[in-house]
Amino acid sequence: MTALDSRTRNAISAGARTALEEAVAHREPISLQEVVSEAALQTRVDKKFVLTPQQFTALSERLGEKFKIMQIDGLRTFRYESVYFDTEDFEQYRAHRQGRRRRYKVRSRTYADTGLSMFEIKTKGLRGATVKHRIQQEMHEAGKLTVDNLQFLGSVLHSEYGQQVPELHPVLDSAYTRATFVNPIDSERLTCDVELEYANANKQINGPDLIVVETKSADGRGASDRALAELGIREVSMSKYCIGVALLNPHLPANRWSRLLQQNFVPDQTLG
Repeated sequence: MTALDSRTRNAISAGARTALEEAVAHREPISLQEVVSEAALQTRVDKKFVLTPQQFTALSERLGEKFKIMQIDGLRTFRYESVYFDTEDFEQYRAHRQGRRRRYKVRSRTYADTGLSMFEIKTKGLRGATVKHRIQQEMHEAGKLTVDNLQFLGSVLHSEYGQQVPELHPVLDSAYTRATFVNPIDSERLTCDVELEYANANKQINGPDLIVVETKSADGRGASDRALAELGIREVSMSKYCIGVALLNPHLPANRWSRLLQQNFVPDQTLG
């Protein structure tokens, strides 16, 4: 896979990043340990939204003081780097495009600022809820399908869907900067991603100067969902994985996200 280099990051406008940094600067912090013990939602309802920097500032003001910011070693924004796996013919991308109930994502995720790496599988549970299964891996194993990872994946697919593990390959590198708002009282989270970058073996593409917001709550009707509705911001159907695959592989059908791609995800720069 192609490494994501500093040229890509430096080419991205600072508007969305600035709005994010300003929104998190003065909120009360919450530690990772508190997030895990009080607000960790491994089974949850996820909703996604795409906001301009101005819309995001308005959302932050509307959320009020109940939302804290996850802070680790003094940091409030963090670099996430993921490698996604799929079959040679993008079976899981196609499953998501077609809205199949038995679909999943397989990825290796590295938290670059904290030195933690996880192997994760996201499946769909009852009533469309997202279920995340994960195990920790060594940093040098990031982006690899190790024996332990494949065994874990096999057990998840068998228990969830009665399926065997297909032949998988790394098909997408994804990176972004994230801040996480946490409402520990209602076990609700709001992840906010900027500076999206996508790469495969052939090219790199930058995402737009926007903030991808994902609400994560038990029932999909949390305080952040209500705040977004009050601002007139509508949920979008998207997956950062599927958007990245579609941008990097224009030969694949992407009609489910064509409007979103045309309106928001025209790349700022493509590096061949």
